[in-house]
Amino acid sequence: MKIDRLVEKIKGLEDDLDQVVDEHRQQFQYEIKNKRVQFEQAVRQRHRELKTNLFRYLFERGFLAVLFVPVVYSLIFPLILLDVFGTLFQFVCFPVYGIKKVKRSDFIVLDRHHLAYLNIFEKMNCVYCSYANGLLAYVREIAGRAEEHWCPIKHARRIKGQHHLYWTYSEYGDAEGFLNKEAKIKKRSLAQNKKDWE
Repeated sequence: MKIDRLVEKIKGLEDDLDQVVDEHRQQFQYEIKNKRVQFEQAVRQRHRELKTNLFRYLFERGFLAVLFVPVVYSLIFPLILLDVFGTLFQFVCFPVYGIKKVKRSDFIVLDRHHLAYLNIFEKMNCVYCSYANGLLAYVREIAGRAEEHWCPIKHARRIKGQHHLYWTYSEYGDAEGFLNKEAKIKKRSLAQNKKDWE
């Protein structure tokens, strides 16, 4: 099927992109050991020299930008609730329905605050943005796996920003395709369920 070929092509392009990004990273002279990034000493020293002074940083941002910081950070409370409820949802429901759990650490990565060229405010912003965007991707994957289990049907009209599982769903109006997809998911879920409970 043409859609399957295109999905495979997209996966291949993503793999190619990952490889190019990895090659590009090598120019910044760091390596990852035990999940920690380590720069060469000369690079770390140069990073410290490039750090923006706190007062200059605040001055350059402007009064309104600084004034609205509490509004920006107020989103942390619903984000934490989303994290707790999304994690509980998959922890409780996924084993029952034989859905493979989403690994949180694959999505939420907090490492930018280790960069020596960031001041304390930039580090806080990086932690906040990494958490928010990683969390939304994590919860989206949970929701995508749940949707794939219960309702793997594409929408009638085109919508933007679908998760990667969406393209494997049956077409809108394709009853036979839906029943075939549902049978495959049920078989996979039974196997996953058996694995989870062993």
